[in-house]
Amino acid sequence: MRLFADDLSIDHEGFALVQHPTNVIDLYDDAQVQAKYHPEIQGLLKRELGAGRVVIFDTTRRSDDGQGAANADGRRGPASRIHVDYTEKSGPVRLADVVGGEEAQRLAASGTRGAQVNVWRPINGPVERSPLTLADAASIDADDLIATDQVFADRVGEIYHLAHAPGQRWYYASEMDRNEALLIKGWDSRDDGRARFTPHTAFDLPGTSADAPACESIEVRTFVVFD
Repeated sequence: MRLFADDLSIDHEGFALVQHPTNVIDLYDDAQVQAKYHPEIQGLLKRELGAGRVVIFDTTRRSDDGQGAANADGRRGPASRIHVDYTEKSGPVRLADVVGGEEAQRLAASGTRGAQVNVWRPINGPVERSPLTLADAASIDADDLIATDQVFADRVGEIYHLAHAPGQRWYYASEMDRNEALLIKGWDSRDDGRARFTPHTAFDLPGTSADAPACESIEVRTFVVFD
């Protein structure tokens, strides 16, 4: 992926690999993440995507060390199934949850475009095991996306799983470090031919050394509004 990263577009392939050093020393420190990292991510998405607003609504750390990475709601390991975080149905619902029903209705009525975008970054690096792989959204047929309930304690969401089909194209960036980040589109309100849903997952990389360090990552979920 890295050799042609400049040719990747979040509106065509559904993802992008960007150089983005962070000034945050400890990405496991919630206070540093809130005070410094979140503004960095907002600035990144405004620059890269031309968004007018970036609303951060979730931050998750993951580790494949067997216990998972600590978060306020428990420990998390890498996502091991191919999925898209939102669907045609759940994207607008989650937007309304985050920005409020009235604001979501105003955006829809005015035709203002919104999108859900994740920013994934290694906490350490280079990543030698459990890297993230992403499907080129342009190679995915809508019929291959399978809507699936995702049940939480306080709500029921919906994600897409993916059925395999010939012609699907997959990419990953080898040995990512903490100065790089992946932008991943989970939903786009504009249905005009651009990428809207990007399947992705962590995977077991063949040939990985048994003593390779754990893959630890931080993912920030956002809604970007183009107003």
